[in-house]
Amino acid sequence: MYDRSYTIGDDQLKNNHYQNDIQYTLQMCQWLLKLIGIWPLLNNHTSRLEQLLSIVLMITCYSSIFFIILPSGHHFFFVEKNLYMKMKMLGPVSFCVFATVKYSYLARKGAFLQRCIRQLKNDWKRVEDPSMKMLGPVSFCVFATIKYSYLALKGAFLQSCIRQLRNDWKRVQDPSHRAIMLKYAGVSRKLITVCAVFIYTGGMSYHTVAQFLSKERTRENYTVRPLAYIGYDPFFDTQSSPTYEIVFLLHCFAAMIMYSITTVAYGLAAVFVTHVCGQIQIQIARLQNLVESKDRDLFSVIVHDHAETLKILRFSKNIEDALYQICLTEIVECTINMCMLEYYCLVEWANSDLIATLTYMTLLISFTFNIFIFCYIGELLSEQCSEIGTVSYEIDWYNLPAKEAYDLILLISISQYPPKLTAGKIIELSLNTFSSVAKTSLVYLNLLQTVADW
Repeated sequence: MYDRSYTIGDDQLKNNHYQNDIQYTLQMCQWLLKLIGIWPLLNNHTSRLEQLLSIVLMITCYSSIFFIILPSGHHFFFVEKNLYMKMKMLGPVSFCVFATVKYSYLARKGAFLQRCIRQLKNDWKRVEDPSMKMLGPVSFCVFATIKYSYLALKGAFLQSCIRQLRNDWKRVQDPSHRAIMLKYAGVSRKLITVCAVFIYTGGMSYHTVAQFLSKERTRENYTVRPLAYIGYDPFFDTQSSPTYEIVFLLHCFAAMIMYSITTVAYGLAAVFVTHVCGQIQIQIARLQNLVESKDRDLFSVIVHDHAETLKILRFSKNIEDALYQICLTEIVECTINMCMLEYYCLVEWANSDLIATLTYMTLLISFTFNIFIFCYIGELLSEQCSEIGTVSYEIDWYNLPAKEAYDLILLISISQYPPKLTAGKIIELSLNTFSSVAKTSLVYLNLLQTVADW
């Protein structure tokens, strides 16, 4: 049945800190989404100039990535005959391909993600701090002019997530609840920061430092000007100036786009799931204060109507719909790249190439940590939702009127089937999945070594 009480006042502003809070929550993802042109999918208010700039940005991003994929793919399939060189090319080229897939998913799934962000913003709007009412509204960070509106009709899901996120921030009335939400928003920012540091450090080291300091550059009797991706020789001479400099800069530019896409994928998952965890902790705090509270309305909102719990479940469903394809891509990509990077580390270590070994080790740590983040937040989502049932059982429910205590059974029943974050609606993201991915990469490493030796 449609719950009218749930939708009334969703946009009511009760949190004077709303703009500052939502900026704190979404700022890091917003920066990266603007960089790759996805953020306008989350905003319905875009001018024609912004739409035009967004289309240009999209073409630029895809062109930069395909500038690597097409020549490298041609070289891999039709030119290169050495098996080791093919395997060495497979890692970075596959990363480019998966980055393109993730970029396309982000653009296509904007509608799901916007729903999640809308929920997050609504939660922030509901916070009310009486001591700050006289200070007026907090200034909001102005959106950048370059916004992405291409395929805007497909951005409905992402828009819904964002709208719900905003409404959650608007409607929280207790300062202690706002503190809980800020705590989990801080967790997501830390996860995004660590993820970005690893992926940008390892990735840009591969594109710059490793190319100039690796021993491979001095294997021939003549000086070779190195590039991260090869395969351009049939089309033009990359060793001459300024062709080399242009190609090198384009590689670095495309790398920044790809690493931003990867970081955004982890960032969106971290922001949305930690926001759900914050909402669950607020529900748990209300349940724990239920018996001592004299406010029967509080009880009816939490237990009898179950509006807040249903809202969390809807939000979790939107997150799953928005991210399940990206999660599947990440699982496949990380399994392949972890296997390849392990192999690269062994080969370069045998070649006594310290710079290349350290670069590949950094990338291996990065991919391992990033897939761990995905699996960890999936585990966190299930655990937090299950905790509602445990708390419902552990409170002094026997001190409540019998009719009202019976209503707790529904919360306990719902918690037995917590929402799950999955990869392609096939693989449940959990710490067990992370263990399986790590083991699978080692199995494929043994297979790869056997094939290479053969």
